[in-house]
Amino acid sequence: MSRLAKKPIELPPDVYVNLNLSSIEIKGQLGSINHDLPSAVSIRTEGNQIWVDRMSEDKSIRAYQGLIWALVRNAVYGVSTGFSRRLFISGVGYRALKENNNLVLQVGFSKPVVIEPPQGIVIEVEKADVVVVKGINKELVGLVASQIRSIRPPEPYKGKGIRYEGEVVRRKAGKAIGKAKK
Repeated sequence: MSRLAKKPIELPPDVYVNLNLSSIEIKGQLGSINHDLPSAVSIRTEGNQIWVDRMSEDKSIRAYQGLIWALVRNAVYGVSTGFSRRLFISGVGYRALKENNNLVLQVGFSKPVVIEPPQGIVIEVEKADVVVVKGINKELVGLVASQIRSIRPPEPYKGKGIRYEGEVVRRKAGKAIGKAKK
């Protein structure tokens, strides 16, 4: 049972909500996000709070209530503050560049890898080894960050590759040369 969905979602002063029968639109200073609503869940606003209510106590409907609550909360945060994921590149000769709107990665392949960000995503290169993915949609920011990471995931022997901020890569020992038994 979703216990968080029993709590209201607080609206910042610069965020506006437009409710229809089957959808919700959330507008803020960074953009707007639309979500379709299932018929088992209803949304109401009271002042600067959004409440997500369910129509019955069925288990699947309670799950929908928690899902819609999380999606609306993420949309409110996204249009007011935005989401970002930082990626670190480690390895000799590994680096990132930004050409026009595209991200160019040189991560040990014979040719550089060019990534064109989707609509609503901004990719910044802070340093040659730090890439920041920003946007208002949490799901899309995470998807683009995981696609960038999947180009060269961190390997456990030398630690080379692309990793998330705060990700711990477990290092393995290399070949162990021991004494040969006679």
